[in-house]
Amino acid sequence: MKNYYVYIMASLSGTLYTGVTNDLERRVFEHKQKQMPGFSSKYNVNRFVYYEETRDIEEALNREKQIKGWLRIKKLELITSCNPKWHDLSDGRYEPK
Repeated sequence: MKNYYVYIMASLSGTLYTGVTNDLERRVFEHKQKQMPGFSSKYNVNRFVYYEETRDIEEALNREKQIKGWLRIKKLELITSCNPKWHDLSDGRYEPK
């Protein structure tokens, strides 16, 4: 069975990006290397600060939609509840060498 992930990336200026993927390591790498043109590369959203895991794609998509619909303060509370210091959960694994 596959795992699916709902994740949040953040920029140093506080911009948030919520997404869903079935390959979290690849997706975080893509954000960090700005490989995908669009919102995350435009706003330098490259700090991996939150994720949830499930085996159900529908659950993941519904959760992503739910989080995207929240007010910013609720998203900040969610991140802080699991990652109080907002550490980059990728722990520097994807930084250019």
